[in-house]
Amino acid sequence: MSDSIKHECGIALIRLLKPLSFYQEKYGTSLYGLDKLYLLMEKQHNRGQDGAGIATIKLDIKPGHRYISRYRALGKNAISEIFAHVQEKFANLQKTNPEKLSDSVWLKENVSFTGEVLMGHLRYSTQSNNSLENCHPFLRQNNWKTRNLVISGNFNMTNVDELLEQLFELGQHPKEQVDTVTVLEKIGHFLDTENDVLFDQFKREGYTNVEISELIAKNLDVAKILRRSAKTWDGGYAINGIFGHGDAFVMRDPAGIRPAFYYQDDEIVVVTSERPAIQTAFNVSIDDVKEIDPGHALIIKKNGTVSVEQFITPTVKKACSFERIYFSRGSDASIYQERKMLGQLLCKPVLKKVDYDIENTVFAFIPNTAEIAFQGLHDGINSYVRELQGNSLLHRADKISDEEMSKTLNIVPRFEKLIIKDAKLRTFITQDADRQDMVAHVYDTTYGVVKPKVDTIVAVDDSIVRGTTLKQSVLKILDRLEPKKIIIVSSAPQIRYPDCYGIDMSRMGEFVAFEAAISLLRQRNMHSIIDDVYHKCLLSQEMDKEKVINYVKEIYEPFTYDEISKEIARIITPSDINADVDVIYQTLEDLHIACPDHLGDWYFSGDYPTPGGNKVVNKAYMNWMEGKNARAYFSA
Repeated sequence: MSDSIKHECGIALIRLLKPLSFYQEKYGTSLYGLDKLYLLMEKQHNRGQDGAGIATIKLDIKPGHRYISRYRALGKNAISEIFAHVQEKFANLQKTNPEKLSDSVWLKENVSFTGEVLMGHLRYSTQSNNSLENCHPFLRQNNWKTRNLVISGNFNMTNVDELLEQLFELGQHPKEQVDTVTVLEKIGHFLDTENDVLFDQFKREGYTNVEISELIAKNLDVAKILRRSAKTWDGGYAINGIFGHGDAFVMRDPAGIRPAFYYQDDEIVVVTSERPAIQTAFNVSIDDVKEIDPGHALIIKKNGTVSVEQFITPTVKKACSFERIYFSRGSDASIYQERKMLGQLLCKPVLKKVDYDIENTVFAFIPNTAEIAFQGLHDGINSYVRELQGNSLLHRADKISDEEMSKTLNIVPRFEKLIIKDAKLRTFITQDADRQDMVAHVYDTTYGVVKPKVDTIVAVDDSIVRGTTLKQSVLKILDRLEPKKIIIVSSAPQIRYPDCYGIDMSRMGEFVAFEAAISLLRQRNMHSIIDDVYHKCLLSQEMDKEKVINYVKEIYEPFTYDEISKEIARIITPSDINADVDVIYQTLEDLHIACPDHLGDWYFSGDYPTPGGNKVVNKAYMNWMEGKNARAYFSA
């Protein structure tokens, strides 16, 4: 993607099903869980570079001894910083008492982070306040083991105001108006309630307080707690949690918006946001890794029992398609094929746009995430050429001349690496004009490949959000090669609407497609639509979210898809370049063909999978009309 967008967080959860001594004997280390947690987090580093955190819980620790450990860090090197902090404890031991490193019982009793339940989190902030306090995991602490709660997740809730009001009605006083706090306190409240019910029950049956603590740990109904907690949540989420005594869970939203995968054998249970992380870390096949179903939770009891239970009624599955196009690693087998298909499906419109002139067209891609879609376009163009050659040579009624045969056989599409992304330049320049000039050099190009004034350049991008980098950098650099025309091809459809489930695309003014629609309305003296939509959005803020519809769709309704694309091309074309510029977007229909199991397309269609989404998009439009540079939802 030429425009940088922050996105979903990443989660990792490990439950060791054997004593630490088992891993010491089999793998030569009692730190097997920590080693795997580090690997899982590094393999998902793409999901969060604002910060990270880990937490571990030790099972069956005697009273008076610490059993919960947590460490968090900020910045792109947070993972390294965290595990350097953890490793330091063992490095010191290596110097003083090296024999203790193989004593799993001693390690568990005396060194932090040597627990059987491990949690990791990678953070991308969706607010500017990126402090250590906002890094997951979050703790809710209590002297009763079974009332302690650790959570982290990949989630955004759209109805934080409503959830806060519910906490107020329960008598609580949350310290912040963010979804992380409301989720933590909601689960914590019903965890407390379940503890109270069980305590009273066992007390009536004559058990001592010490006995009751163990009985509560054994009999806590995790699914019941999650059902009661999530009843009014509106959003996309994959949330993992651990109770202090050792029960653990990972819950996924009813529409399956956010991803969650797990693997289980007789030694370990592991959950991550991305499937390849598990495949790589544990050397298992794709079939061994399962997906947690929407509206279900993977629950691991302290005794090692594993179950998948429904905690909320699943809705129509709307797994995020934008994640497939861009955010997830392309090393996943399915994602790789889907991204290739996106490129293949663009062949016909690209060929039509260049008037089937293969000889005078150079195909390229904008690094780095568009490379797989470009490979699909590459395959599709080559297939077209083979079909053209076959039809010309094998299916002609008349005899082909030697000259025609030679020309036909010599049709070779030109696929080149025209665009090179340089290392990020330091922004020590403070003047705006100089800074913009620096931005223009984020990309460089390969000279001597394009025939000046003759060739058309077709450059594949995986999506176009703002179009800023295209205008300030990519198009200017390509124009230096003196092409006749530049065609930017987006493997994603036009991004028209904000996200509210975890990707940092929440302001209407960020979308060049929206800018194009507004521009066309003004050009055609249709200003009244802009005002009418605002008033409808304003009224909708007082409605129950279940009754709200997406009024922003009316901004786009007067125009065809191609009209919006042409206006986008005009907007992103720098005034000082010579080449003509055109834009081709993937269609929504072809997106669904390429990604049939990920139909969450609200960015493109405006069809939000939860009622809160409609309320958020209307609020985002209001913010734009009122000149407010703010998100339309609360989140940490």
